[in-house]
Amino acid sequence: MTGPGGQGGSSQESRARPGQRRMAQWTRDYVRLPGIPDEYIAENGAPRPVWARFFDAFAALSPADIERRFASADRHLREAGVTYRAPGDTSDRIWPLSHLPLIIDAADWRQLAAGVAQRAQLLEMVLADLYGDGRLVAEGAIPAAAIAGSSEYLRAISGIKPPGGRYLHLYAADIGRGPDGRWWVLGDRTQAPSGAGYALENRLVLSRAFSNLYKSMNVERVAPFFEAFRDSLRASADRDEPRIGLLTPGAFSETYFEHATLARYLGFLLVEGDDLAVSGDRIHIRTVAGLKRLDVLLRRVDSNMLDPLELDASSYLGVPGLVEVLRKSGVVVANMPGSGVMEARALLGFLPNLCRRLLSEDLMMPHIATWW
Repeated sequence: MTGPGGQGGSSQESRARPGQRRMAQWTRDYVRLPGIPDEYIAENGAPRPVWARFFDAFAALSPADIERRFASADRHLREAGVTYRAPGDTSDRIWPLSHLPLIIDAADWRQLAAGVAQRAQLLEMVLADLYGDGRLVAEGAIPAAAIAGSSEYLRAISGIKPPGGRYLHLYAADIGRGPDGRWWVLGDRTQAPSGAGYALENRLVLSRAFSNLYKSMNVERVAPFFEAFRDSLRASADRDEPRIGLLTPGAFSETYFEHATLARYLGFLLVEGDDLAVSGDRIHIRTVAGLKRLDVLLRRVDSNMLDPLELDASSYLGVPGLVEVLRKSGVVVANMPGSGVMEARALLGFLPNLCRRLLSEDLMMPHIATWW
């Protein structure tokens, strides 16, 4: 281009803002691997627009400012005690927060959300049949051995209609980008899904450290999800002002921090099995003022540990008599005991046909290849 005076201008790179030059420097050696979907580089070889916007805004910050904000996020995690414990660990670890988030654009997110919602609806319908009429097994849609052979299928729950009307109040899926560029399901989480509390903490930490960046990117808020989840649990109870508890195995649980975080954020009582007792047809919480009725129990205790009278007799984590209270519709348990049977990898191979049978549509999200 030539300027008003007719003289040749400087190169495009020299006219670029400092942030743009920094971004170009960061990514100049980035190479998209052939034949493999890439989150940053699209099929046409150009950066995906959502990542280009992110790096353009991110690179506008000075290196010192970026370092300071990262340090602030890490310091918050330490001071707030955001921890977890991996299987086999004897002590807690600080939650490993990635400084750079995974960014999903709006169109991609809508497809992902629709696929997860469809899958949750399908699993809900399958659970209702397995613990109800049992037509899917009787008619050969699911092999009986795939259900009876699962330790998560609880015969004691068979025939019990879930109080509140649902088996799954919270569903999660492990997902990854498949070789075709679509999102694939790696595994279903229907027992007592973890992760929502850590996702909330991740968002709080990064949104505070990079508040302007979050505003400029128009990031989808997570608060509406938690509000809807809390409202749905309240609506499942049989009185207007229900008392809701989050049942935790206790402070030695691998994800106890998350249990405490969710209970505090949602306004639920954080309870252990010893805090609860059966009286009549109801579950009650022990207080200094006596027993108080508990209407909904969001559990983070595995199904077979919930009632030593009818499930695992060695459990000290549950509430004796809980299953009988469920039979009498005296408490809503989320997720319903026995829902973990849908995590069995053996069932993955049958889900496409079950989706066409029960929903009259194809499964939106593929999953890893599985054979019976």
